[in-house]
Amino acid sequence: MFAPLQNDTFLRACLRQPTPHTPIWLMRQAGRYLPEYCATRAKAGSFMGLATNVHYATEVTLQPLERYPLDAAILFSDILTVPDAMGLGLSFAQGEGPRFAHPLRDEAAIRALQAPDLEKLRYVFDAVTSIRRALNGRVPLIGFSGSPWTLACYMVEGAGSDDYRLVKGLLYSRPDLMHHILSVNADAVAAYLNAQIDAGAQAVMVFDSWGGVLADGAFQAFSLAYTRRVLAQLQRERDGQRIPAIVFTKGGGLWLDEIAASGADVVGLDWTVNLGRARERVGHQVALQGNLDPNVLFAPPDAVAEQARQVLDSFGAPQRDDGGWDGHIFNLGHGISQFTPPEHVSALVEAVHSHSIEWRKRSHTPRPR
Repeated sequence: MFAPLQNDTFLRACLRQPTPHTPIWLMRQAGRYLPEYCATRAKAGSFMGLATNVHYATEVTLQPLERYPLDAAILFSDILTVPDAMGLGLSFAQGEGPRFAHPLRDEAAIRALQAPDLEKLRYVFDAVTSIRRALNGRVPLIGFSGSPWTLACYMVEGAGSDDYRLVKGLLYSRPDLMHHILSVNADAVAAYLNAQIDAGAQAVMVFDSWGGVLADGAFQAFSLAYTRRVLAQLQRERDGQRIPAIVFTKGGGLWLDEIAASGADVVGLDWTVNLGRARERVGHQVALQGNLDPNVLFAPPDAVAEQARQVLDSFGAPQRDDGGWDGHIFNLGHGISQFTPPEHVSALVEAVHSHSIEWRKRSHTPRPR
């Protein structure tokens, strides 16, 4: 059904297998920093018009790959498609973030919450298949969803929040209701990601964007437990190929060891975490993804390249002294800013590829006796 994969570097790194260079892709790599994306969005008329149109979603997913030799594509969609399909009414006002018309504000609405009919998300699965075909084996395709906790934040708050007082108020005053939302979300997210895998996604990622706003203890009970529930239900093999699962918790460095034991193949790190020390902490349990500060991309290209080299040096040689490999996927520590100069991304990708190749040459040089 699909063309053979020509560049499997990303998938191999996810599984801690040898790679010729460190693969790189960027969170939000298809986005407003690219003029061609803005032109396509203008044709679509709105963000949701873009995301729900298979042709446009395919077009914008491939745009960054036309500019840069990235090692993976990520489905163009939104983390909030699942609660939208639950009937909460997702919209995006120009210049604003997502907003729900029907947030969960009373017990009756929460008790009535159910996993959505996946046919309401058919446009996502059709886009996955369309993108996979359009890639023609160039690089792997990543599918994704928001985590159960992150979805719940938007579902209760109704929009983004600075203090999360509504969702945290519910968590502490009625934990039973919070657990009900999270249970429904976890099962819905697992089914959603499995349907993306069936449609052609070759890896999946869970974005726990707001896990880091929780207190220790609350994170484990209300975020990590439900991410684990998602991972436990995922297909991990399709057509004889392993389907890697990535978990990214922004602000989750405190709980790195616990996230690494969640069942994920890859743990994404934000820019506050030292990559080398993180590698020591997780050992050979998981691959790591990250973790350049996105604001580095506002510096001149030479400085961007130097900072990229520092991230790679922090991780170190991927081949260990025992002959095994520790996987590293280069990425930003969060999504790329809409104000990023596109030419600075070129400098980043070139530096990651060239410097990581040099690392491999050095690590294979016989040591003097």
